[in-house]
Amino acid sequence: MGTVVTIIILVAIVAGGVWLVRQRSASQARELEDAKAEARRWVERLGGQVLNLVGTDEASKQAMADASERYNAAGSQMEQARTAAQCRQVTETAYEGLYYVRAARTAMGIDPGPELPPLPGQLRAGAVSEDRDVEVEGHSYSASPNPSDRNSHYYPGGNVAGRPVPAGWYSEPWWKPALVAGAWGLGSMMLFSAMFSGMSGVAYADGYADGMAADGGDYGDGGGDGGDVGGDAGGQDFGGDFGGGGDFGGGDFGGGGFDF
Repeated sequence: MGTVVTIIILVAIVAGGVWLVRQRSASQARELEDAKAEARRWVERLGGQVLNLVGTDEASKQAMADASERYNAAGSQMEQARTAAQCRQVTETAYEGLYYVRAARTAMGIDPGPELPPLPGQLRAGAVSEDRDVEVEGHSYSASPNPSDRNSHYYPGGNVAGRPVPAGWYSEPWWKPALVAGAWGLGSMMLFSAMFSGMSGVAYADGYADGMAADGGDYGDGGGDGGDVGGDAGGQDFGGDFGGGGDFGGGDFGGGGFDF
């Protein structure tokens, strides 16, 4: 009798384990499908802007080119996404593309549309608050809070290879090599110090060392920003404003408030 009871208990434990595994797998599958749906929604909104909005000057054309690049990257990421975390990365890429769209609209003097969720590190990096022209190692650079023929390259702000790059308009995309290589060149310390030292509203306002300290704090806190974005991608905080039928869907960016 004791042997029978033992066998029954073992069978029940095994059955319970199998049930838990199946429940967990089903939950993960639902989470993945939800994340994919949310990512697709944002990519489609970015695609609508990329396909319908045409820049009218150098700054807006460049911003739309960058938005198109983000759209293509998000599409590639979407095809390869196999986990909810990877889908949230797709959503983040689409957010970034929509920041470039907002920049293009601003450059053209039209309503930029609704605010977007912050990108990881963006708030800590700050934004360019004044026009600045500097020369580093014989090369001229400039930055401005406003677009112009001279400063036609926009960056939405955030971490690039471990350093905070403020949002703003620049004479050239000097951060792109570090974005691709994952590391800054030897002259980057001089560039950051010359470009941002003493500028209010940026991570480097008090110099290069303080900027790096701020960035270290942001790296520890970057997961928090990323978590916020992930939460948004899950359709929670921004579900009302940006979900189906919001300003980006059926409102301002979807054609309700504009010609496209």
